[in-house]
Amino acid sequence: MATITSLVDTTTTTNQGKVGDTVNINGSALGTTTSVNFGGTTVTPTSVSATLVTFVIPSTAPCAGQVQVSVNLSNGTKSNALPFFIVSSPSTATSSPTCLPTTGGALTITGTGFASGGQVNVGTLTPVTFAAGGSNTTLTVTAPAHTPTGCSDSQPITVTTPGGTGTTGTAFVTYQKAPTITGTSPVSGPIGTSVTINGSCFDNLISVTYTDSTGHTETDTTAASFGTFVLSTVPDNTLVPDNTTPGTITVTTCGGSTTTPFTITT
Repeated sequence: MATITSLVDTTTTTNQGKVGDTVNINGSALGTTTSVNFGGTTVTPTSVSATLVTFVIPSTAPCAGQVQVSVNLSNGTKSNALPFFIVSSPSTATSSPTCLPTTGGALTITGTGFASGGQVNVGTLTPVTFAAGGSNTTLTVTAPAHTPTGCSDSQPITVTTPGGTGTTGTAFVTYQKAPTITGTSPVSGPIGTSVTINGSCFDNLISVTYTDSTGHTETDTTAASFGTFVLSTVPDNTLVPDNTTPGTITVTTCGGSTTTPFTITT
């Protein structure tokens, strides 16, 4: 009697794979195999021996899910059946956050087809693996470090699983260097003063905060970034003027924070 002992996809080396993969049927008394039953489809084998039958997963296979695999013999009998799992090709829809510092960090990706595990590719950086058995629509990995040539660059995110590789460029993450401040104009002023903060890498601005000489901090919600400078206004809240002791201005982007002295006067 023909007996199947295991099914091995030659690409994944497991009993799961995608359309177009070659599958090894291991067993005994398989030498008279004439066809392979793959779910509801009959497939012609590519090779036959007493202990090994190979076939290619047909395009008529379901997009995803479990199928039963058995072989038909020339004498009209059929072997036992074992399960095989069709893995769908993954897709990527969004990533969060959309911007990371040069050190990398936690990156959450949404899409489909993630449950079988695989790897996340951020541009051409070192791939990051993730385990099978998690959510099929969301995964979180630690994105690798990356230093852009300029202040920032965008890297495409793709996900590869036993089902294939998702479409390139459907999700992106921006890496950004920390900002630098070369000076402010003016270097002091009362509440309500318009301040130009000069420097570099001010893209993806998160906040501009003013700290008075007592340590109290307020955020300028009107601040706007223009790459090499930020236009800001000393916020009219509860900052304490001090004509002799400087406070600070802190600019924070997704790349990090930097601080420069600024005196809040009466």
